[in-house]
Amino acid sequence: MITLLTVGKTDGGWISDAIDNYVSRLGHYAKFAMVEIPAVKGASSWTPEAVKAKEGELILSKLKASDEVILLDERGREYRSVEFAAFLEGKLSRGGRDLVFVVGGALGFSEAVYSRADGLLALSKMTFTHQMVRLFFVEQLYRAFTIIRHEPYHNE
Repeated sequence: MITLLTVGKTDGGWISDAIDNYVSRLGHYAKFAMVEIPAVKGASSWTPEAVKAKEGELILSKLKASDEVILLDERGREYRSVEFAAFLEGKLSRGGRDLVFVVGGALGFSEAVYSRADGLLALSKMTFTHQMVRLFFVEQLYRAFTIIRHEPYHNE
């Protein structure tokens, strides 16, 4: 099982439509789920650390001890698409652990979430909205599966 765990909801419109398209395609390759944690209410009156701590509690409450947790984080390792496919294939071939990729809130992750993480993955050195990260990630996940299966989607 592969899960994309996100803080906050995906806004409607074309981003949601595009995400739904790739999520539908992913169903041909693996069990995949997107889990959205509601944004912290009243966060604008909280300190950034308090917001991250609360979001961290919510993230950690959704994880099982057996999950392999990869944070989508700017400090993470960057992969070319073919390299990410090999990384994913290696994780899936070991079996036994569900993969959970996590997109945090706008302020990032709490130290408790970093401590729980098994790895960090960066989609780019650039900064993207949390909405776009969701789309980019599900597209790259779909691309990785087509690379693994030698299907015509990725051109290199």
